[in-house]
Amino acid sequence: MDLRQTIQKNVDLLSSDHDVSYPYIPLYERQLPSIKDLNGIVETIREILFPGYFGSMPVSLNSLEYHTGVNLEKLYNQLITQVTNALHFDSPQNAGNEKAINEKAKEICAGFINKLPVIKYLLSTDVKAIMDGDPAAKNYAEIIFCYPAMKALLNHRVAHEMLQLGIPLIPRIISEIAHTETGIDIHPQARIGEYFSIDHGTGVVIGQTTIIGNHVRLYQGVTLGAKSFALDDAGNPVDIPRHPIIEDDVTIYSNSSILGRITIGKGTTIGGNIWLTHSVKPYSKIVQTKAVELSFSDGSGI
Repeated sequence: MDLRQTIQKNVDLLSSDHDVSYPYIPLYERQLPSIKDLNGIVETIREILFPGYFGSMPVSLNSLEYHTGVNLEKLYNQLITQVTNALHFDSPQNAGNEKAINEKAKEICAGFINKLPVIKYLLSTDVKAIMDGDPAAKNYAEIIFCYPAMKALLNHRVAHEMLQLGIPLIPRIISEIAHTETGIDIHPQARIGEYFSIDHGTGVVIGQTTIIGNHVRLYQGVTLGAKSFALDDAGNPVDIPRHPIIEDDVTIYSNSSILGRITIGKGTTIGGNIWLTHSVKPYSKIVQTKAVELSFSDGSGI
């Protein structure tokens, strides 16, 4: 069989009976949001929220308004196409109603721009929280430039506001971009308060219905997850609150798993490597049993 026959044979196999043979791989006939372009959108947002830290142009107080205005207009134009594509993805039955989709996209994009000052404020509190809790941090610039928590939190706070505005698909893509780059996995629906910090970060998981208060600190490997989930009559998972509520001023040390719709009370400290599936009263201290120290002689007992 020559190459032409091989290609034609596999074209037939991969193209025929798509809906019947591959029911879990739907065929989409419209343009979908672009991961590459969404990366560009996140970078534009980063330039707007942290002027002078990112981008190719230096920024001074005299040029700040100009710089911000140019980037806001750029962001709006970048967003329109991606949000329009996402709305078509979410509601393919509206494919013939282009005018309504476009108008909705414009309204959503303007609404998101109105959220940027709130996002900037929240991120500024996160920078402060990291600085206050990490002696290794030399200055605020180092945190903004280098810390994976800041990349993950910027993406999360952007994705969360987009989700609140009703943008489909894009929030999850933006969250997964940060997950890929940092190892920090935060669902865009999770609610996170002010002055939030993640130290080191690798392996942190924050589930969809998690609620986190103010001045909360997590260390690497912490999971705020679901213990189990309910199923409907057809055996499909039911989307109900199933992740923890973490109140203000809580610290959770490395590799601890907090599972289920439980409440960790204000001011609590949870030590490392804890498995917790019940609520904890405010100002508790949850730690493991102390390690047992044994003496060995000439390798005995090993």
